[in-house]
Amino acid sequence: MTDFKYKRLLVKLSGEALMGQYDFGIDPLVIAKLSGELDGLQQAGIELGVVVGGGNLFRGAQLAKAGVDRVTGDHMGMLATVMNALALRDSLQQRGIKATVMSGLDMPQVCDRYTQRHARQRIADGGIVIFAAGTGCPYFTTDTGASLRAVEIQADLMVKATKVDGIYNKDPVKFEDAVKYDHLDYDQAIDQRLAVMDVAAMILCNDNALDMVVCDMSQPGVLLELAEGKSIGTLVTRKET
Repeated sequence: MTDFKYKRLLVKLSGEALMGQYDFGIDPLVIAKLSGELDGLQQAGIELGVVVGGGNLFRGAQLAKAGVDRVTGDHMGMLATVMNALALRDSLQQRGIKATVMSGLDMPQVCDRYTQRHARQRIADGGIVIFAAGTGCPYFTTDTGASLRAVEIQADLMVKATKVDGIYNKDPVKFEDAVKYDHLDYDQAIDQRLAVMDVAAMILCNDNALDMVVCDMSQPGVLLELAEGKSIGTLVTRKET
């Protein structure tokens, strides 16, 4: 039996990652592939929570430029994350996995209301909990919501899946001489203003000594290798004193 370094993960997925070959919406092939990865991880004995963004369905920044109220835009973004979460839940359930969507907003006809106690219990019982609607409050990003849920469920590691294979000193898409970091502490990421996640999210992770890995999840088996403690992407930790 494999001895895993990380036994409870919180996986943060961007909404854009669900688009696959499309410019908008949800690619069923991507959802199926993702649920297969999560299925394999769960069968190995890893406990899982998932947070999905909503950028494939709604981008609040565009409406904000047009004068739409920030709170209204944030609420619309939360609803987009619920739609993505429902799609992922359905795909997981088709595989026979006990999957639950828990929302930061009250939507009793659609999904369960988030509570820390129920979320931790369902994960401990072998289910996968998909957290939607962020924190339920405007002005907080999905990254901050993911960090909060990771701390609340006592995750050993938060995995932020991106389109690149880690954190670089500058945009690797625009600059060929961009240098990838294998390891950073949160103080370095904040001081250097690296585009990892917003500062509030990183401070929350740092204060609670929550390790985070930023990586590309497009390759099969990445999550399982991370759970085993293999060096993939960029590891971000609290600064050693």
